[in-house]
Parts: sequence; C-alpha cells; structure tokens
Amino acid sequence: MITKSLPNLFTIGNLFLGIIAIISVFNSKPELAAIMVIVAMLLDGLDGRVARALNAQSEFGKELDSLSDVISFGVAPAFIMYVVAFTEMNAAAAWIVTAIFPICGALRLARFNVVAGTPGYFIGLPIPAAGGVLCTLALFHKELNTVVLVLSTLLLSYLMVSTVKYPNFKKVGIPKAAIWITPVVVVIAVVLAVMYPGLLSKLIFVPLLLYALYGLKKNVDRLFFWKRRKRPSVEEPESKTTTI
Repeated sequence: MITKSLPNLFTIGNLFLGIIAIISVFNSKPELAAIMVIVAMLLDGLDGRVARALNAQSEFGKELDSLSDVISFGVAPAFIMYVVAFTEMNAAAAWIVTAIFPICGALRLARFNVVAGTPGYFIGLPIPAAGGVLCTLALFHKELNTVVLVLSTLLLSYLMVSTVKYPNFKKVGIPKAAIWITPVVVVIAVVLAVMYPGLLSKLIFVPLLLYALYGLKKNVDRLFFWKRRKRPSVEEPESKTTTI
C-alpha cells in the first residue's frame, strides 16, 4: 500500500511546495519562492518515473498531478512575477497578464491529458518548464524593464498552448533498486535550495531558458519554411532562337 502511494506523495509534495512558494513571495521572499518552484519541478519529474518503476500508475495519480501542476507551475510563478514586477504597472493590465499564464498552463495540461502526443516529444512547452523560466526570470526584475517581463510572460503563455514540439525526457527512467534513494535526493535538494535560494535559482534559469527558446526557434523555422513553400516559383522565360 505504501509502495503504491509513493508516487502520489511526491505529487503532494509538489503541490505543497507550490503553496509555500505563493506564501513566500507574499512575505517578501521571492528567491525562496522561486527555488520552491524549482524543487517542485524535481518532485514532478520524479513522481511519474517512480510510478512507472513501481508499476503504480493510475488515473487518480494522473489527475492529481495535473491539478498540482496548475498551482505549482501556473499560479505560483505568475504570482511571483506579479508581486515583484507588475504591481507598479496599470492594475487591469497586470491582472490580465498574470491570469493569462496559469490559464494557458491549464489549457496545456488539459490538452496533454486528452490528446495523444508524438512519441518522444511534448506538444507545446511543458508547464513545469514554463513556470520554472517565469519564476527565475522574475528574480531579474531589477535588471530588466517591466515591458520585457510582460512580453516574456505572454510569450511563455503562448508557447504552452502552441503546437511546437519539445523533447520529452520522461522516458529516462529510474531503476527500481534506486527508488528508495529518491527521498534522500529530494531532502538534499531542499536543504541546498534553502541555503542558496537566489544563486541556485539564477543558475537553473539558463538551461530552462534554452529549452524554452528551442521551441521558439522551431516556430520561427517552421514559419520561414511555410513562406518558402507558399512563394510562387518564377520560371525563366525560354530563349528564342532566330533561324536564318
């Protein structure tokens, strides 16, 4: 019974950290809030792998995972960005931009649950990656203009609901013998996160950003390819020869 419940405990841990992230940012601790989202990403990556290793996959776990992801990687990152960067801008615009992100994340998760994807790929930017980029990007709010942060939030929202293919690393599993080491890994990650919240968050921002930009590049490449296909070919006129 405990073995079958282990994946759901990771998922609940993911949800718990998402709630802690929201509480932290409203208590003026954005670095801690961001790193809580990052650790929640670790738990989110482990729950499915642990479930497959233990053959404990279930519809209940799938639904719980989606609901947790909306909070931890949709609502929490949006609130982090809102609190640190959007409170000084027009209230209505700030509320709309903040709301769009978790809404697109929920749409992304709903599509993932009902639409068969391409083997080895995600369709649209996964919400954990989008949330990770947003919450760590928020830590650079003093260096970046608010307009840049607003546009970045909207771009990440779009990438989640887009049809761009992103590499899927979920097939990288965990050996069954190593399952019981995963709680130790999580504890170490939490300790490091609490000790160095700002530094770790900013370091993790780089690979997450590169992953998100990969899809943006694919989108641009696809647009130019479509334009090339639509462009009518210009045939060279045949040269006429004069017979004397």
